[in-house]
Amino acid sequence: MTTKVTAGNMVTAPATAARNLRPALVIAGILLVASNLRAGITTVGPVLGNLQQDLGLSSLTASTLISLPLLAFAAMSPVAPGLARRLGLERALALGLILLSMGLVVRSAPGVPLLWIGTAMLGVAIAVLNVILPSLVKRDFPARIGQITGAYSAVQSVFAAIAAGVAVPVADAATAGWRLPLGMWAGLAVIALGVLAPQLRHRNKAAEHQPGMYGGTNTTIDTEWRSPWRSALGWQITAFMGLQSVGFYVFITWLPSIERSAGISDAAAGFHQLLLNGFAIFGSLLCSALMPRFRDQRLLGVLAPALFIIAAIGVMFAPRLAAVWNSIAGVSAGMCIVLALSFFGLRTRHHRQAAALSGMAQSVGYVLAAAGPIAAGALHDITGSWTPALVAIIALELVLLGFGCFAGRNRVIE
Repeated sequence: MTTKVTAGNMVTAPATAARNLRPALVIAGILLVASNLRAGITTVGPVLGNLQQDLGLSSLTASTLISLPLLAFAAMSPVAPGLARRLGLERALALGLILLSMGLVVRSAPGVPLLWIGTAMLGVAIAVLNVILPSLVKRDFPARIGQITGAYSAVQSVFAAIAAGVAVPVADAATAGWRLPLGMWAGLAVIALGVLAPQLRHRNKAAEHQPGMYGGTNTTIDTEWRSPWRSALGWQITAFMGLQSVGFYVFITWLPSIERSAGISDAAAGFHQLLLNGFAIFGSLLCSALMPRFRDQRLLGVLAPALFIIAAIGVMFAPRLAAVWNSIAGVSAGMCIVLALSFFGLRTRHHRQAAALSGMAQSVGYVLAAAGPIAAGALHDITGSWTPALVAIIALELVLLGFGCFAGRNRVIE
């Protein structure tokens, strides 16, 4: 049996205080949390060669280090919705930001064990933030899911691009070398925590019963909802989330190395990573602008992977035009992540169901994503060429086309 509770009879003093928070402050908190989701990861690729040389890591070991946060995403994502239910969304986000700042500092400290420990801490923290943020958008802005998701995806791409672009210059200029760009983004997590602080004072779990606080139209809550784990649509969205992540994480991990093998300089490869992440901003904004213009997202779900296929083919046959292929891949990645994150809200009826779907998709999906860089590195070590890895990415993107069509249909998990 499904129980419905009207918003009117659930208003309490804490919930009313939550409503008194200005929407701009809430959105600023969302955007600053989002700014921390990729910067700590994309900063590694451009300095990975220096890190390998300094520590004597093989390609397989280095790719395992890159994939460790993704494995943490997979392990922690199913746990994050329960953490949010116990603490409330905002407090769970604050906990994630604290752990993230600590992990970034530990990762950059001397000592190989601390590198691995800090990377694992970073992965756990980002998993919590990744899962909870779409649920927060679903709860507070149910009528603007595509727009808010596109905005925070663009912001995370901005900081991902900055982190990738400045990694090599900062490492070259600092006596600490590659350790400084790996740790300096802890300050951004502290800033996000400061902006989130007013929400921690004014919100508590009573606010969980107030969906659509800022411009939403939903005034009822289904206290019972179907688990996405038992839904075909839930699995289609999960497959879309995972496969789109594979291509992105393989590119941010190994594309600089692929370019160097083609005779492109480290500085140019780092700049190309800046282009990839920079054009992801355009892709995010483009997708969020186009989504309200269509009855569903099937066309976008096919178009985005098709662009990535073009980029992968270009890298394979014309690596000297890497600037072009990175730009196209960036547009595709920006579109794909906005679609994947938007599906969590668009295909569910309640923010807790959205959190469950987010946890499921990011748990199973990031298992696939974690395997991507490891498999690509192993293929390179075995064959001495990057071509097999690029062929595999093209094949996976073709499969992603089909799941984009299925997940893009205008329906919800009943």
